Amino acid sequence: MTTFNVPTRNEVSEANQAIFDKLNNALGFVPNLYAYYAKNETALADYLALQNRKTTLSNKEKEVINLVVSQYNGCRYCQSAHTVIGKMNGFTDDQVLEIRRGTASFDNKLDALAKFTRSAASNRGNASQESKNAFFEAGYSEANMIDVVIVIADKTVSNYIHNLTGFEIDFPVAPELETVLG
Repeated sequence: MTTFNVPTRNEVSEANQAIFDKLNNALGFVPNLYAYYAKNETALADYLALQNRKTTLSNKEKEVINLVVSQYNGCRYCQSAHTVIGKMNGFTDDQVLEIRRGTASFDNKLDALAKFTRSAASNRGNASQESKNAFFEAGYSEANMIDVVIVIADKTVSNYIHNLTGFEIDFPVAPELETVLG
């Protein structure tokens, strides 16, 4: 069985060491996912640029997408990280669990976003007409739709990296959902 290890600061390039230092200063630690990206000379900087790009979506809306996609892709690392980040953005524990299931009954606009995200992710971009109609009727624009797809892609990359490697989760592990989404 292949074992994948997260590199330490001393095991990455100088450019990635500088990014580790910035992350450590901003977050108080370097999350294992980010550290793993540093095994590649450019992937960490590229990924952070994608994650930090300007967007039409609020942080709360991005967390809805992150939680839905991480659940759909079965990524325990990202489910755990985004449970913490979702709560930092004002979601309760129960709301986080509901979002991971693909709904947000506590907010009509976020509910349309969660359902659209789930439909787009599970159908490889061929979201149902019903979810697209609800998304636009909730007040989202075509510019928002483009940003949703970019966030889905961003989160899918991270989900796949962790699902392939299975390195240690360095966040409080999110609870399992009783219902497995498929």
